Amino acid sequence: MLTVRGAGKRYGETRVLEGLDLEFGSGVYGLLAPNGAGKTTLLKMLAGLLPPTEGEILYDRQPLAALDERYREVLGYLPQRFGYYPNDTPLKYMQYLAAIKGMDRRESLKRSEELLDLVALGEVKRKKMKTFSGGMIQRVGIAQALLNDPRVLILDEPTAGLDPKERARFRRLLTRLGRDRTVILSTHVVSDVESAANEILMLKDGRLFAKDRPEAVCEVLNRRVYETKLTDAEIDEFRNRHVILAERGEPGGWSVRFAVSEETRPFESWQAVEPGLEDVFLYVYRDAEQGKKPAATSWKSGVNV
Repeated sequence: MLTVRGAGKRYGETRVLEGLDLEFGSGVYGLLAPNGAGKTTLLKMLAGLLPPTEGEILYDRQPLAALDERYREVLGYLPQRFGYYPNDTPLKYMQYLAAIKGMDRRESLKRSEELLDLVALGEVKRKKMKTFSGGMIQRVGIAQALLNDPRVLILDEPTAGLDPKERARFRRLLTRLGRDRTVILSTHVVSDVESAANEILMLKDGRLFAKDRPEAVCEVLNRRVYETKLTDAEIDEFRNRHVILAERGEPGGWSVRFAVSEETRPFESWQAVEPGLEDVFLYVYRDAEQGKKPAATSWKSGVNV
């Protein structure tokens, strides 16, 4: 069990995170927030790479700082950008990391080959990585994070550079891994989180805004997401009145998906649709995108959400 108690982080006078209380058991946890909201800072804190300014983070009821190397033995971590030597092969790179972790050479060779097969790189395991695409490099990063069969797996933007087929394979892998260990990932691909995560965490203004099952998070916009057709003359005023989630230009007008406030009475021409996690993300963080002061501060309060 990974536990966060009243944790926060400051950089000088700038407060990035505050008052975080979290518990992570077995399962897949998806972390969502706009850029600059503290996602990477939180992941580094959970990985023991960045100490909290306040509060504490514990693994099996012991502070990470006290565990030190013992925590690294159970941790797998993929940062947004991981270092590697372009002239190395994936197999050599994995063997190098295994040696740093103190793994047995024969055992680590077998494990490295199994993991490279798992991420569909077995056939190129002896080719230099300087010839690889961004997606292939990212798959090497995923493999190295699994090298020590970690009990806690932390992944920062793991699907960056992966094509749809690779992302689908990765989601299946996450689901399997989450059965008996803690998996925490941050990604801008909301569909990856929605399909793989058991719980969604949303950060806003440096605080925990939501922590719930994906379907429960989506319920906040139940009966508040619609689709309709608009003319060119109507679209500008409509954008000012409602939160546009998606729009597509068509001959003679627009097809629009949008969210409304609880007080809004729908028109007959509006077709109600089931809200998805991306709809919630766009609605909750609409002010951050527009550079305005956030309207909602608490998931439970329901204020202006």
